[in-house]
Amino acid sequence: MKRLFDFSLVLFALLILLIPLCLVAILVKLTSAGPIVYWSDRVGRHNKIFKMPKFRTMRVDTPAVATHLLSDPAQFLTPVGSFLRKSSLDELPQLWSIFKGDMSFVGPRPALFNQDDLIALRTQYGVDEVLPGLTGWAQINGRDELPIPVKVKLDVDYVNSQSFWLDLKIIFLTFVKVLGRDGIQH
Repeated sequence: MKRLFDFSLVLFALLILLIPLCLVAILVKLTSAGPIVYWSDRVGRHNKIFKMPKFRTMRVDTPAVATHLLSDPAQFLTPVGSFLRKSSLDELPQLWSIFKGDMSFVGPRPALFNQDDLIALRTQYGVDEVLPGLTGWAQINGRDELPIPVKVKLDVDYVNSQSFWLDLKIIFLTFVKVLGRDGIQH
């Protein structure tokens, strides 16, 4: 049922977001050199690596590490990068990953391939058994501000409490958090 919900919602979202997707793509292209979309190696279900698209918010010479590990992330942002991140518009291409079945709308956020500590903890607690999500329980309870053990605890809580109604609640609260720009560091 979750896959059917994801597939239906992604088709509906694409219809509504087609114009914003095109506008953001044009903005990215006009304001910085390089591709419009950045394909990031992410860890999916059963720790399988998949390519996750995002609108590019960082310069092409940025090291491939989590943003919080950069000494000065702001120096690598494109002219529209900060706006795209704060508004979460950079996440819109992930609708492709949901369409493909690599992600769900709701689940733990997919780890970067090199976030060994996060991957190990999630594997230890069985979080790797579910599809990663565009948003999740940890996202609405702190987002970038959470230390990894807290993030994993929230991921475990979600895995143990999954339901259609919880997913709807998380999607609704995600809109509230995004509009309020809560929990965003970069």
